Amino acid sequence: MITLASAALERVVVIGAHSDDIEIGCGGTLLTLAGRHPQVEFVWAVLTGADERADEARASAEAFFGDGRRPVLELGGLADGRLPFTADAKEFIADIGRRFPADLVLTHQRDDLHQDHRHCGELALQTFRSALILEYEIPKYDGDLGRPSVYQPLSPEISAHKLDHLDAHFGSQRDKPWYDRELFAGLMRLRGMEAGSATHAEAFYARKLILT
Repeated sequence: MITLASAALERVVVIGAHSDDIEIGCGGTLLTLAGRHPQVEFVWAVLTGADERADEARASAEAFFGDGRRPVLELGGLADGRLPFTADAKEFIADIGRRFPADLVLTHQRDDLHQDHRHCGELALQTFRSALILEYEIPKYDGDLGRPSVYQPLSPEISAHKLDHLDAHFGSQRDKPWYDRELFAGLMRLRGMEAGSATHAEAFYARKLILT
């Protein structure tokens, strides 16, 4: 079995529409990669959010890896719910692409029914044409979960770290009915079962893979 953690990587760019998307969609995978590849540079690009949500993004990035390691955090400060209707989003991601050429890009899946999420996936494909792009999933009311094709099994320790981190760092979301530890754990357990794992996994959609 080949996992993301076995790949040769130097820089990983991770794109999220909102301050908690990266941690929800691929937090366990990032922790797995960081543990196995200490040389990898992580760049987190968060397109929307100001004030409290921007503060949450900063605090989360600073604490996420738990060992003093910090990703490069780029905040777009754009308006939530407006990404497809502004040229600023495209320029923000284009600038990330110019400054941070990537081996691997993790972003929202392009069939996501949230327009901000979907637009991030579209922009990633337009910008990072030489990178492997894997699209993560965010559970939501719309019921848009699909059939992913790439899985990263997670250790129990990494799963617990991810869930504890989500509990601790996004107070602005705790009153949302979908923001729930049990929900996040349940999705990871489902994907773990699909991956043939006895524990948890995160799943991704791969639109184009070039074999060399």
